[in-house]
Amino acid sequence: MPPPLSLYLHFPWCVKKCPYCDFNSHALQGKLPEKAYIAAILRDLDYALACGLFAEREIGSIFMGGGTPSLFSTESLHGLLGIIRERLSLMQDVEITLEANPGTLRESLAENKLIAFRSAGVNRLSIGVQSFDSAGLLALGRIHNGNEAREAARLAARHFPRVNLDLMYGLPGQTLSGALEDMEIALAVGATHLSCYQLGTEPHTLFAKSPPPDLPDPDQCADMGEAIEARLTEAGFLHYEISAFARPGFACLHNLNYWQFGDYIGLGAGAHSKLSLPSGVFRQTRKRQPEAYMAAKGEAMETEIRVSEAELPFEFLMNALRLVDGFSPRLFVERTDLPLSEIMSRLEEAQADGLLIITPERILPTRVGRRFLNRLLLRFLP
Repeated sequence: MPPPLSLYLHFPWCVKKCPYCDFNSHALQGKLPEKAYIAAILRDLDYALACGLFAEREIGSIFMGGGTPSLFSTESLHGLLGIIRERLSLMQDVEITLEANPGTLRESLAENKLIAFRSAGVNRLSIGVQSFDSAGLLALGRIHNGNEAREAARLAARHFPRVNLDLMYGLPGQTLSGALEDMEIALAVGATHLSCYQLGTEPHTLFAKSPPPDLPDPDQCADMGEAIEARLTEAGFLHYEISAFARPGFACLHNLNYWQFGDYIGLGAGAHSKLSLPSGVFRQTRKRQPEAYMAAKGEAMETEIRVSEAELPFEFLMNALRLVDGFSPRLFVERTDLPLSEIMSRLEEAQADGLLIITPERILPTRVGRRFLNRLLLRFLP
């Protein structure tokens, strides 16, 4: 039986490119090619259907990410989701997430826009707040300020049953009390899910070439991370993934499918797919440049590789060990078609070093293992 299947839709444009961002996003130049891009996604969908990639499997979640999907009109997204519902089999309780930027929700009609997204079938909104502190947002190159972030979060909580806020810590000049103040505001505005990330200087970003001054040191960032975890736990949030906290029953189903090594099909410029087929596990990518993606008349795929048997344990663990509760031995066997004995000696070595806990029911990272996850994963490289 194949793993659960999700659908990811990528929207590659932003008002401006943030200096820390390493996603496939592009500053919008001129008018948004809205109709042409939606048409390209639908051609991509039809090609995937013709190739049998969906194979009458039910879709458990849809995630519209970016970039900034909320730049697109409610009419375009309503039409796109309507066609997807016609052509694919969606679970009755399908989770449909839309990413939004507070800077695209600042106009007086923002509430009407959110109501329209909700009526289109979106039932989970994820807002890239990053911080509620205007000085911190300015240092990050964001186009919104603290007041606009608060208002966007309040509006979202008013109209959506499930609201995620993306928040960063370790910002230039940020103190421990400043990081916790962001958490207090997030709790007050009614978010049901928080994604809390430490600011990093990723390769090929402006911050990698020219890091901002006055960044907190690693020990200060570690203190922030631990204090955030303690405060959100106290507030009733479950820390279920390295960077994810949710009220009970509000974990992100789409991301859980990633972390449990489920399948997903990505449509849109630069989107990634992972598929379990009779001939093996495959990873695909779509054409990265929006212009090339829109110009594709049939196949928009750029690469397709089969994950080798030697790579499968690392691929599985790279996802599953992000979960605070880890994974069951049975899940490893089901998703990789390999016996756990294939990696047991390395698992036991990691346990002896205090990085893992192994029981008959679960294999999970310790607090130290989560903090040094990359070091832990190196043990499982083929």
